[in-house]
Amino acid sequence: MDLPLQAFVFDFDGVIVDSEPAHYRAFQAVLEPLGLGYGWDEYLAHYIGFDDRDGFREAFRRGGRELAEADLEGLIAAKSAAFGRELAAGLEPIPGAVECVRRLGALLPLAVCSGALRQEIEPTLAALGLAEEFRVVVSAEDVAHSKPDPASYRLAVERLGGSLGQTLEPAACAAIEDTPTGVASARGAGLWVVGLDRAGDAGLEQAHCVVRDPAEVDAALLAALVRGGEA
Repeated sequence: MDLPLQAFVFDFDGVIVDSEPAHYRAFQAVLEPLGLGYGWDEYLAHYIGFDDRDGFREAFRRGGRELAEADLEGLIAAKSAAFGRELAAGLEPIPGAVECVRRLGALLPLAVCSGALRQEIEPTLAALGLAEEFRVVVSAEDVAHSKPDPASYRLAVERLGGSLGQTLEPAACAAIEDTPTGVASARGAGLWVVGLDRAGDAGLEQAHCVVRDPAEVDAALLAALVRGGEA
């Protein structure tokens, strides 16, 4: 099947690996001693999709506390260390995600676009045997503003095009995301967006289509996605 797309971009947390519980625990390891901890339900409702910078900024804002930018890097480093301990215990892939990456990688050049840190993404991809599948990884360090800002997806498309020796148009690319902030970021950059809503309650109505399982994402679905309307 000839695809009307030239590239595909994967979110990382919640799409390739089930890392959100580990991120939550790492945030709480830093925030609870400061009296700024919060529950899992609040994380899912409000914080999921933020990178570490905006996650800490929002926690301080909602807690009625001032956060000096000079202190932010120390908080991020502490959270990264806590997450590193979670990584050492191993992260489970989303069911069907590894097969989905390999299936689409046989069809299209791939990139990762994530609000996670590079030191969190790359070892996990290597452990899953997926590192060679991705030409480009855009992480939190690469942009000044996290999702839902479209900057990270614009950069992913630009770098992926550079790796191919050509200019890629966003409308020639599709992405898969599991949060409203991620969907907004990818759509804001002009990509086609597949929403991954495994529980059926993620609020991904702004995606161009929504699936419940990575197994559903194949050449036929991507072709139908582009036939369905405008990016």
